[in-house]
Amino acid sequence: MTFYAFARSVCNLALAPIYRYKVIGRENFPTQGGVLLCANHIHAFDPIIVGINAPRPVHYMAKEELFSVPILGKIVRKVYAFPVKRGLSDREALRKGLSILKEGHVLGLFPEGTRSKTGELGKGLAGAGFFALRTSAVVVPCAIIGPYKPFKRIKVVFGDPLDLSQARRNKISADETTELIMKAIQNLIITYK
Repeated sequence: MTFYAFARSVCNLALAPIYRYKVIGRENFPTQGGVLLCANHIHAFDPIIVGINAPRPVHYMAKEELFSVPILGKIVRKVYAFPVKRGLSDREALRKGLSILKEGHVLGLFPEGTRSKTGELGKGLAGAGFFALRTSAVVVPCAIIGPYKPFKRIKVVFGDPLDLSQARRNKISADETTELIMKAIQNLIITYK
């Protein structure tokens, strides 16, 4: 058993009884090839909840500060996270994300860049569009529908993969591509709330 699988099992045992998550659309998740998994961000536990319920291991960009925290930094690396400098154009993090997708793995992103304080979906940053346009990865929108309150159900909804072939052909901007992804996430929130 890998450390990732072990950590996933431990987190699931700890969190499933508290948040009683319901997963919808797991069958929409491609079984192989690069996947850009884009979700809304409402709570610090979002990466864990999505990671537990995604059918494949998820590699996350995580804020650089986490990697300097004793013990936590080592754990975060072992569960396939890699550092990103927030607020800057971090070329190394962008290269690492592209490499993950091109190697056929799953890259998990929260396009808003930070947690929503209101629970409402915010504006997405261009990074999601950048990864979608620069690779042939399948883009899977994901909605996390709370509240994160003990013994209240959380829904994790994996939407249909987005067909961005036309966006790639028409060479639309990263910002416009991110908007398409955010609309898909918003539609999932509206449909399953």
